[in-house]
Amino acid sequence: MDSSPSPQSPSPQDRDTQTPFLAGPDPVDPDGDARGPVLTSPPTGDPIDRATRAARRLVDALLRTSRDSPDLSRITEELDSIADNLEAHCPEVEERLADMWGGEGVTRHDPVTGPENAIAPPVVLAGKDDGSIEGVVTLTLPYQGPPRMVHGGVSALLLDHTLGVANYWAGDSGMTAELTLRYHRPTPLFEPLTITGRQVSVEGRKIRTEGQIATADGQVCVSAQGLFINKHLPRPGHQQPES
Repeated sequence: MDSSPSPQSPSPQDRDTQTPFLAGPDPVDPDGDARGPVLTSPPTGDPIDRATRAARRLVDALLRTSRDSPDLSRITEELDSIADNLEAHCPEVEERLADMWGGEGVTRHDPVTGPENAIAPPVVLAGKDDGSIEGVVTLTLPYQGPPRMVHGGVSALLLDHTLGVANYWAGDSGMTAELTLRYHRPTPLFEPLTITGRQVSVEGRKIRTEGQIATADGQVCVSAQGLFINKHLPRPGHQQPES
């Protein structure tokens, strides 16, 4: 997976001058401390973002709804009508892909941080002065594996993407070649989780990165080590060779 926000990531010394690569202002944590520049697309008030937020609510609400709810038949008809309307106005896939990947900044459609993707929680990742990145997210029923716990595959998805963004922040990024995870303890739903990532080394085209998911009190739930290759696929609609 290529998790880097751009095929041409800035070097650390260029970050302050290449502001188009940064997605927004510094976020503030609940204690009032700035966490650093946002490296992911922040949600907006645009119709697509509002519709996506509503879709997330819908998925969560369906999982909470009783199978015996008398309203499900009516709701199904309404949802099918909405889907029919959206599908009737969808552009061709290649046209939509070119639009998704337009420009050189961060994308808004990925399944981890994308505000336009209803599958994404979404996680907001911020760069830190020590070269690492961090985000805080609370996962609910759509991400459940064991009872009241996060699915292990969801943890892998979150860490793969976070490590990719950590590479971008460090200056060298690429595609996932190997991802090794250790599950230390079950990862809880319904409480804040801190996801971190840090680039460890670069040897030629090989990039090594590590990260973890931890609870608010610092207990590590999942840790990851990744090997990335400095290679990028061309963006749809862009005429550029593989690098």
